[in-house]
Amino acid sequence: MTPGFSRGRRGRVLGSFSVPEAVLLRNLVSQVVELVHDEAPPVAHSSDPLESMLGRGGPVAAPEDPVLARLLPDAYSGDDEAAGEFRRFTEPNLREQKAANGRSVISDLERGGLSEDSAETDENVELDLGPDQVRAWLRSLTDVRLALATRLGIGDGDEDRWESMPDDDPRRYVHEVYDWLGYVQETLVQSLD
Repeated sequence: MTPGFSRGRRGRVLGSFSVPEAVLLRNLVSQVVELVHDEAPPVAHSSDPLESMLGRGGPVAAPEDPVLARLLPDAYSGDDEAAGEFRRFTEPNLREQKAANGRSVISDLERGGLSEDSAETDENVELDLGPDQVRAWLRSLTDVRLALATRLGIGDGDEDRWESMPDDDPRRYVHEVYDWLGYVQETLVQSLD
């Protein structure tokens, strides 16, 4: 099996990655999980007793980190008050959902054979994913690609910039990782057809 995903039996999706690919995936996903968890802003407290009792308060301001701002965008453009109210009620759950998706991907990689001792083996990490796992993978891969695109400043129509970049520029390597993740995501989507 080539690296990436393919259709399995009975609605399952099969994946196969070399150990270095699986380690890279785990590391990138772990970084996004840490970012959405560790960079959580202070919660806006409400004088509404019901809201306080239910714990349904969150931040009202958009994150300052550009990656978090991309992963947790404003719902209303041009209306700061409405965007803040929406964010206050949705951002905590959205952060947890993104972290849960990432943890699912990491667990799947570990179940597939990735461990601390994996570097000493030539065996691939083999995955067998059900529908819920596939959704977590799709969402998590999207989050990782958005994070990389934001950090690198990738934009539409800038392929020439990346192709002309010197081989020893570290950004070129990260851009190649970004492209590879696009391939992985594409094979996952194609496996659903």
